[in-house]
Amino acid sequence: MVPYFQSITRIILCIITVSLLFSSFAGAEISQKEKEATYKQLEIFSNVLSILQENYVEKIDTEEVINGAIRGLLFSLDPHSSYLPPENFRELQEETRGSFSGIGIEVTVKNDILTIVSPIADTPADRAGLKANDLIVEINGVKTRNMGPYEAIKKLRGPKGSKVTIAIHRAGWEKLKKITIEREIIPLQSVRAEYLSPGFAYIRITSFQSHTTRDFKKKIHKLKKEHSLKGMIVDLRNNPGGLLHQAVTLADFFLDSGRIVYTKGRKEDQNTVFNAHDNGEDNSYPLVILVNEGSASASEIVAGAIQAHKRGIIVGTQTFGKGSVQTIIPLPDGAGLRMTTARYYTPDDRSIQAKGITPDVEVPFVACAPSKEKKILKKIVKEKDLDHHLSGTDNKKTKSDDTETALAKRFLKDNQLRSAYNILKSLNLFSKFTGAKSQN
Repeated sequence: MVPYFQSITRIILCIITVSLLFSSFAGAEISQKEKEATYKQLEIFSNVLSILQENYVEKIDTEEVINGAIRGLLFSLDPHSSYLPPENFRELQEETRGSFSGIGIEVTVKNDILTIVSPIADTPADRAGLKANDLIVEINGVKTRNMGPYEAIKKLRGPKGSKVTIAIHRAGWEKLKKITIEREIIPLQSVRAEYLSPGFAYIRITSFQSHTTRDFKKKIHKLKKEHSLKGMIVDLRNNPGGLLHQAVTLADFFLDSGRIVYTKGRKEDQNTVFNAHDNGEDNSYPLVILVNEGSASASEIVAGAIQAHKRGIIVGTQTFGKGSVQTIIPLPDGAGLRMTTARYYTPDDRSIQAKGITPDVEVPFVACAPSKEKKILKKIVKEKDLDHHLSGTDNKKTKSDDTETALAKRFLKDNQLRSAYNILKSLNLFSKFTGAKSQN
């Protein structure tokens, strides 16, 4: 009688044989020598499984072992390719459509170590002080060495109100730091919009989900009803990326023509060029894009396109450098295959992979201590704050006074935003000056 495990491996061999034959018809360049080498290795794999099935100290779970082999196969290729069991595949689909319960971070494997790509803004991870490039050494006491991103995400997620403890190492730290974080529902409303001052808009995009560009346009049109736009800051800091198409359509909003991004893979059908179109809107106002080391993937596509076309100024710090494209292939049993199929390039032919986007104006983030903040705010004194000052014709407190105070406090906590705002106002003044000069 042929052991059940042997029959499973033979089925796997048949499937792979068919797939190799199909690949040859589809145009994949697989030589006869490569096919023979593949069959030989698969025969070894089949023999090892049979030996384990008959002689291993404990009974082997067939499904678990095969899934483990598939995960190991993909993990050996690159950090972003992975096998997604049905449960993980469903979670991935939820991420782009609804919400999930967790701490709010994107992770990857960098130099064989589980690494934070970015904490999502206004989430438990962000409030706990986690940063891009922090190394996660343990999750609830379990070492993360050789742990894939999706396995880690599964451990980090859990019911709302439950807690997870992670051990973090950061460059410059001598010891690991253990942080306990309470999980929350992480909503995927990825766009927030407001005016920093009349006419100067601030748009925060936390990730690129299926509805990001649509929500962005709605919020812009709402802002335009309040004031005419004089300039815009798009904040992509700690944005780990998301859907390629959403990054393309967002960049297209600001560009009228030319390439946005293009991809190159091994096969001809993996090479794609995405071009901008004239959307009929007046988007000629000054633009500043804020980025940092947590800006990755789709965020880098937007920043790279804006920079290449000289449509705006990129401000902040060097981005993460994730320049590869992943294709999700559903499998018959409800699982999914997440596979790296191409690299993407900016319109001026730059590869972002492992390099990132270099800002036009580099501004490292400098945190302001609360005590220092209070001292600085006390020094901000105007005529109206002096004792016995002469009254103006209208001595009433105005809404703009409150706005200026709130903005001053906000800028003390965020020096990168302050720099972006100052650059934006300077660009606005320059455009007015050059416009007036051309009319004379």
